[in-house]
Amino acid sequence: MTMNMKLTLQHLSIRSTDALDSWVEEQIFALREWLRIDEASVRLVHRPGASPAYQVKVHLVTPGPDVFAEGCDHTLQAAFAKMLAQIHTQITTRATKRVRRIKSNLQTRRAG
Repeated sequence: MTMNMKLTLQHLSIRSTDALDSWVEEQIFALREWLRIDEASVRLVHRPGASPAYQVKVHLVTPGPDVFAEGCDHTLQAAFAKMLAQIHTQITTRATKRVRRIKSNLQTRRAG
């Protein structure tokens, strides 16, 4: 079942190009393999004079708690990779908690 996802992409001091926007879209849409995403807001920031100069912030609206992540680094791609790593950690943590909760409920039912 394919669900539509609204994607909002903001560029701050970064020029929007078809190649960049398509790459970001691919990366975000790939997350739907692990998480149902109703809406995604992505902010790409270049902070000249700051170190590291690139920042990526993401807000994913999901059926459960929303997912927030950000990454900072010296290249946009590295900042994006750090943000994706945070999202994967959050997804894995949620899945682990869900499995523990199910196992605990099954054990409680068997004991009772």
